[in-house]
Amino acid sequence: MIIVHHLNNSRSQRILWLLEELGLDYEIKRYERDPKTMRAPASLKKVHPLGKSPLIEEDQVVIGESAAIMEHLVGKKGRFGAPDDPVLARHYNFYMHYAEGSLMPPLFGMLIVNKLGLLGFPARKPLRGMLAEHFGFLDRELSSRGWFAGPDLTAADMMMSFPLEAAQSRAGLDDRYPNITAWLNKCHERPAYQRALARGGEYDYA
Repeated sequence: MIIVHHLNNSRSQRILWLLEELGLDYEIKRYERDPKTMRAPASLKKVHPLGKSPLIEEDQVVIGESAAIMEHLVGKKGRFGAPDDPVLARHYNFYMHYAEGSLMPPLFGMLIVNKLGLLGFPARKPLRGMLAEHFGFLDRELSSRGWFAGPDLTAADMMMSFPLEAAQSRAGLDDRYPNITAWLNKCHERPAYQRALARGGEYDYA
């Protein structure tokens, strides 16, 4: 049995989505953010020294990092992984890493800046400009493909779901980027996504 160490309003929601798409049995162990600091509870450090979510546990082995977890899970069923076409496979590999490596850092920066009030004001304009470049790039990418790695849903889309949901919530992603908006709507309409929401509980970004 797969155990998902699931933190509310976190990246682990996309792991639940993949598990539902794959039809794998899993159990959820829930953790709640500290309402003041929004940090994960110290109890997660008993599972992994960094105390971060998502984590999955299977056969007493703990796996962390969203992309590593997803690659492990898609390997179990051979679905939602890299397409056979080499060009689409490159898109898949790019977005599996881009989601956290390139898109999340400025989004996290915007979160911090917004919490700083007037102290964060000087950083807002350059961060907004950086994010607008990302959103424009992604919107153009989706104009020629139904999903990020081609005509079919893959784990790359699930990796991209959390940063773009967060961006829509707090970082200026709106109807100026219609292809991203349409893509998010397609994600949210999937029955497996809805089942994952029902099982995962509180998630403010959907």
